[in-house]
Amino acid sequence: MRVITACLFLLSTPVAAHEFWIEPLEWQIAADDMVRAELVNGDLFEGIRYAYLPQRFESFDLHMNGEARPVEGRLGARPALDMSAPEEGLLVASYVSKPSIVTYDDRAVFERFVAHKDLGAVAAVHAARGLPEAGFREVFTRYSKALFGVGAAQGADSRLGLATELVALDNPYTDDPSQGLRVQLFYDDAPRANAQVELFARDADGDVELTLHRTDAEGVARLPVVPGHDYLVNAVVLREPDNAMAIATGAVWESLWAALTFTIPD
Repeated sequence: MRVITACLFLLSTPVAAHEFWIEPLEWQIAADDMVRAELVNGDLFEGIRYAYLPQRFESFDLHMNGEARPVEGRLGARPALDMSAPEEGLLVASYVSKPSIVTYDDRAVFERFVAHKDLGAVAAVHAARGLPEAGFREVFTRYSKALFGVGAAQGADSRLGLATELVALDNPYTDDPSQGLRVQLFYDDAPRANAQVELFARDADGDVELTLHRTDAEGVARLPVVPGHDYLVNAVVLREPDNAMAIATGAVWESLWAALTFTIPD
């Protein structure tokens, strides 16, 4: 384990490899309270907070006990999520963005992104495909989830069928965190083995630590968590876009970003 202390549809310049996450205003609420959360694009739990803008997302839903309910809001409202809790239990919010595009005018920026996210021998593949050294495009999509504890917060996270997805195998609000919290990473309807998973941990003072972990053969990573901290889990897939996506966007690479947020109560 190592420790290390964008999104219009079309962007003309490279952006940093920033995370995108759902950040609850309150992680645990009473059964009759409102569910409120910001949509944030940034790094180390700091970033730009987005309003409720349906043109930015493919889907934005609340899930509980096998049922899904679309997030409804007023155009431009913040926080982007502001709805009554459907019932008591573990509530999952999910957000799938519209595809966005970044253009790499500097090859080094792309290579730093690939190295930081541990995306494999991309340089060799890039060359083998005869792609340009600069001026090429990447299209990216966000698949973000957040876990809320409503009332007694009983229940479990589950697979929602996202293109890439992090699923919590333990309930952070009811299970003992002393042995860590298990997450399972999926891609293309199958567990993703031997993949890097980033864990951002924020303490009560706002200090953030990033640790790197790997999934096992079943796509599972056991993450070290402690009470009184908020967590963001992140994993990225990089692939060649299919023909339709390549034609629509002009992109030669496609990245899919999975994120999961939760807290471990004191």
